[in-house]
Amino acid sequence: MLLQISNITKSFSGTEILNNCSFHMEEKEKCALVGNNGTGKTTLLKIITGLITADSGNTSLRSGCSVGYLSQIDAISSENTILEELTLAKQDVLDEEKEIAELSAGMKSLTGDELENAMKRYSFLQHDFELKGGYAARSEITGVLKGLGFTEEEGDKVCDHLSGGQKTRVALGKLLLQKPDLIILDEPTNHLDISATEWLEGFLKNYRGAVLLVSHDRYFLDRVVTKIFSLENGTIRTYSGNYSEFSKKQKALRDAALKAWQREQEEIKHQEDVINKLKQFNREKSIKRAESREKMLDKIERLDKPVNEGTIHFKIAPSIESGNDVLSVTGLCKSFPGNPLFKDLSFEIKKGEKVALIGNNGTGKTTLLKILNRMEKPDSGSFRLGTNVKTGYYDQEHQVLHMEKTLFDEISDAFPSLDNTRIRNVLASFLFTGDDVFKLIGDLSGGERGRVSLAKLMLSNANFLLLDEPTNHLDTSGKEILEQALNDYEGTVFYVSHDRYFVNKTATRILDLSCGGLTNYIGNYDYYLEKRDVLSDQGGSGKNTVKTVSENALSWEEQKAEQSRLRKQQSRIKRLEEEIDKNEKRIAEINDLMQDPVTATDPDLLSKLTTEAAELEERNGILMEEWEAASEE
Repeated sequence: MLLQISNITKSFSGTEILNNCSFHMEEKEKCALVGNNGTGKTTLLKIITGLITADSGNTSLRSGCSVGYLSQIDAISSENTILEELTLAKQDVLDEEKEIAELSAGMKSLTGDELENAMKRYSFLQHDFELKGGYAARSEITGVLKGLGFTEEEGDKVCDHLSGGQKTRVALGKLLLQKPDLIILDEPTNHLDISATEWLEGFLKNYRGAVLLVSHDRYFLDRVVTKIFSLENGTIRTYSGNYSEFSKKQKALRDAALKAWQREQEEIKHQEDVINKLKQFNREKSIKRAESREKMLDKIERLDKPVNEGTIHFKIAPSIESGNDVLSVTGLCKSFPGNPLFKDLSFEIKKGEKVALIGNNGTGKTTLLKILNRMEKPDSGSFRLGTNVKTGYYDQEHQVLHMEKTLFDEISDAFPSLDNTRIRNVLASFLFTGDDVFKLIGDLSGGERGRVSLAKLMLSNANFLLLDEPTNHLDTSGKEILEQALNDYEGTVFYVSHDRYFVNKTATRILDLSCGGLTNYIGNYDYYLEKRDVLSDQGGSGKNTVKTVSENALSWEEQKAEQSRLRKQQSRIKRLEEEIDKNEKRIAEINDLMQDPVTATDPDLLSKLTTEAAELEERNGILMEEWEAASEE
């Protein structure tokens, strides 16, 4: 055992955050601490690392265990360059390397005891250097530098001149290079693009020590962790498996708890009705029986009603149906001074598609959405919306919100036909109740502004949604609700997101914006990962065209035809299965009839039934062969 947390309790200003929380970690385990915003995850990490003290309970680490902790706001403040700062994490082995070289050079002039002492020191340092992986130290530094999204040239930048996100990446790099026995990371992917996140996944999966993560990146958790600690209502429940497995188990447990509570409530109501009825009879025996039942009812150990923490709930419904051709983009180009983004982008989006636009930071994804929403002008090229297309836009920077307005005015001014009750009900479904509706937009947090933007999106009744990082600032339950809303949505969606789990759950097609051009993947994120190297293996760059990657590198039209063929094949398989099942039932009926004494004494009927059964057996043999062939296809 590496870490043991026992009965940790913590309160702030009289509000209990943690209540008798307990869990443990073994060597080399990769674990995640999950829970909605405000449940106390960061507080618990700080207790584990000793930054704050618990009100009660114990935290124990194995003797000699080294711990590395990166908080959400950790940032390097230093006049060193990025490379110099990362190198500090390996300074002990680099100092040994220097001393080994000095000893090697100096031993030539030594004799006697001095030489013997120098040789002993040299031997010790050489052995320790090898144990610490000294020969790989410099390559590890370069690997972490590049893995976290810095180029070798950027390694010469001074840390104090970096952005906050870049400084946090440097802090993360130093921690990873130090290789503690236990790495504790609080939202480590917040400042990483997809490629850097994938690199970090690989690093942590193969890390020889243990890892404890807090992250809202569910895809990241799926690929790294094998155990989940779920923090709900102040207590910890442990689940084995990755995030997807935890999500299924958690839902099953919640459903079971709710059903158990409902069954108990029904039984209590039934017993109370019986007791009241017995009392109404007003006879001695009936009153005694009522009193007996009341005593039994008092002994029942009442279950607490399962508590669902406040979550948003909404459905997006188009007011009108669009034509089949929703968006057509032709030769779109955009650049800023010294920063070319994309050139000659051309693509189409059809009705009902859920298209995700992905790519590294700085490739122009948000700019493209702003162009489509007429908030930016392209340098050249054009785009056309189809018949009856009505757009709704979600902006990650919330520029479509008015900071000087209250929440109530923001909704009422945008949708003047809504009455006061309807506005309050809409805001309540996004967790704004009571006097919350009179708060200024400018005073809200990023997550609260995101909920207001989603409320406006729902009310827009648009049939074509343009979404820029819609899951930013949403907690896990909020993301799951948005996923369900988009999957149920009958309109068309084009969105930018770094949330790979969200993309995997909602996208029917992916456009990868890189090298100034687009690559089209007909499938979800898992499919994209599987197929993204196809074009590079074939020497394609994706530049100035839309290259399509699918099972057989089919075009969009060919893919539609293939989907139609598959539907027909599935229908054929179903018809074969139904006929085989019908024949099997008739064969069973014939076997029953042949056991009947009446049939056994009727040679003509017996012969007829035998022939029919044989024909059905032969027919089923043919059908089974057809079914197998169709299933293979």
